[in-house]
Formats: sequence, C-alpha cells, structure tokens
Amino acid sequence: MKRAILLVLLCLLPAACNDMGRQPRSDSDEPSKLFADGKALQAPPEGTLARDDPARMAALQNRPPLTPALLQRGAERYAIYCTPCHGLTGDGHGRIPSRGFPQPPSFHEARLKAAPSRHFVDVITAGYGAMYSYSDRIEPRDRWAIAAYIRALQISQSMPASALDEDERRRLEESGS
Repeated sequence: MKRAILLVLLCLLPAACNDMGRQPRSDSDEPSKLFADGKALQAPPEGTLARDDPARMAALQNRPPLTPALLQRGAERYAIYCTPCHGLTGDGHGRIPSRGFPQPPSFHEARLKAAPSRHFVDVITAGYGAMYSYSDRIEPRDRWAIAAYIRALQISQSMPASALDEDERRRLEESGS
C-alpha cells in the first residue's frame, strides 16, 4: 500500500512544479529591481532594427547600381544562402534537394530568365512555395546583390564558348567544363 501511495505521489510531483505559469512579470510602466535604472521598460540593444525600419524598406525599393563589387557580394551571399538548395550554377541541384527536399526550379528556365530582377528580391523577402522568407537573414542591399548574381549565372550558362577570348577558352578547356 505504501508503494502505491509513493508511486501516485511521484506521478503527481511534476504537475506540482508549474512555476513557468506563475512567473512574476512587470508592465512597461512599473518599476523593476531587476535593472540598475529601476525601470522595467529597457531600450533595445544597440543595432536592433525594426522589421519595418524605413531605411531598410528604402534600400529594398531602390536597386543599387550594378558594379563588380555588387556582383562579388552577390556571389558571396549566394554561396552562403542559395547554393544549398539551388546549386552552384543555379540549376536547382543543391545538396538539400538531393536529400529529399523538393527541388527548386532552375534559374535557367525561360520563365525565370524572363522574370524581372525584382522577382528574385521579392522571393528572398517573402518566400515562395517551399522556400521560406530570408528577410531576417539577408539585408535588403544583399538581396539585390543576389538577384544581380543570379542574372550573371543565367547569362554565363547560355554564353557560347566562341564569345570567350583565347585565354578564357583555354582555362575553360583545362577545367574540363
């Protein structure tokens, strides 16, 4: 009998420990002993940005000028955020789809070649299909850089070798591509 009572008490013990549901809290206008200034409402940490920050939204609306630095930044950001699913050349054959995740479309499809660069920026911002939003990970200016790099990938994959100079053609042949 004692064992049965002990077993029931042990089963009830976790239910009695619900301190998470009754934690003390302060309203924003109340004093608080937790912080040195005695206020419950604290300023956000330095560098915190609101999701609808006007400066970020302006950077998203205005496409930066196409420069080698922008393309280089786009290549870096593409390698970090896009390559796992879209692959190095943008064909949609990245590591993630090879492990069973839905395959993204190739950037070399006629539909995406005809799409405006803004389309890629919008997809990075809001997501599309199985792709979730990257707006909390990729800065607005970097979204434009990635879109520019995608355009460079699209052009590079359809350029005939005859358009290359001798040195570039030799390097291409040596690489086996």
